[in-house]
This record gives sequence, C-alpha cells and structure tokens, in this order.
Amino acid sequence: MESIDRVNLRSQCLFCKIADGVISAEIILSNEWAVAFQDLTPTAPTHVLIIPREHFSNAEEIALHAPHLLAEMIKLAGEVSTLQGLDGYRLVFNTGAIAGQSVFHAHLHLLGGRPLQWPAG
Repeated sequence: MESIDRVNLRSQCLFCKIADGVISAEIILSNEWAVAFQDLTPTAPTHVLIIPREHFSNAEEIALHAPHLLAEMIKLAGEVSTLQGLDGYRLVFNTGAIAGQSVFHAHLHLLGGRPLQWPAG
C-alpha cells in the first residue's frame, strides 16, 4: 500500500500527472510500466523522456525498489529509437539538481538524431 507521502508526491508531481493523462504531453509510446514523450526543451533532434508510471525520485530509487522498471524503461527507449528511425542514441539519467535534474520524478533522456559528442558534460 502507498504511503501518505507517496500519494501526496503523486498528486503534486508534473510527470505523474503526465503518466496519468491529467496533463497533456506529446506521447510517443507507452506501456503498463512507462511513458515516453517529447521533451519540451530538446537538446537534440530526438529528445524523448521515458518515465516510470510509478513515482520514484531518481534512478537509484527505482533500482532499490523496482529494478525491473529500469529494464522496462530501457526496452521502451529501444522501441522509441526504432520508431524514430535512429541509427544510434544516448540514454541519460540525471540524479540531483547539481547533475541537471529539474523534475524529481525519475526520467530517462533518449537523445539522438545527430552525432553526439563525448565527453558529454
């Protein structure tokens, strides 16, 4: 059963509202575990966010409490890349504000559509 804190987080979380269909987004693909949608401020020609339907603050929290969701998110990213016709892509989790996380609902960035440089940051 969800704790009161998780319920309150869900009711206030932008990405939970997108996953629940309360706030609209340009959905690319979704399944029972995750939703993939266009990033509103893309940094590459293809910039899709993949979020778990369940609220987790970051990727480490998913790994600790529902590791199967990480595999489902990566699988959905692969399906999006095929749908988008990408030859290659980068997957990124930002964890914490100092790393660039601005919405504290875990989300996987799928970047592609152009040559990506390394190092990334």
